[in-house]
Amino acid sequence: MILRDYKEEDGAIIAGWLRSEEELYRWSADRFNKYPLSGNDINENYARQIETGRFFPLTAVDENGDAVGHFIIRYPRDDDDNSVRFGFIIVNPLRRGKGYGKEMLLLGIAYVRERFLASRIDLGVFDQNEAAKHCYEAVGFREYERCECSLPPGTWIRIGMELFIK
Repeated sequence: MILRDYKEEDGAIIAGWLRSEEELYRWSADRFNKYPLSGNDINENYARQIETGRFFPLTAVDENGDAVGHFIIRYPRDDDDNSVRFGFIIVNPLRRGKGYGKEMLLLGIAYVRERFLASRIDLGVFDQNEAAKHCYEAVGFREYERCECSLPPGTWIRIGMELFIK
């Protein structure tokens, strides 16, 4: 597996991995609020953020060049380069439970170490997404906060997780 820059054609692939409204909200929290989501919806959202120079979408591809996962790295604050956030983390549903998420995250951590000044990476996961939480813990992320989020499917608990890398 390798990480490569996100391409516009990845949007439709990623949108296809979101098989229900609940999966959409687990993946994006309140960032899209539209189901079904299209590749164009993702591309339009990303285009605006990429322009800031503080948003970096990546796609994980296998040895055949097929997209197997995706996530973004962003600076959550304009005035702080010490911390980055992983978001929109997703693995192709047909590849889940086979170590692809862990491998993708380890590549992402190495990517941050090599290309960013940040010493901390954080992310959010909803408490009912136990498989994802376990994956994040397996690569070293630890819980640092919990908060309630009111979303169309209901009130969920978001767990903030962090990893210090330097």
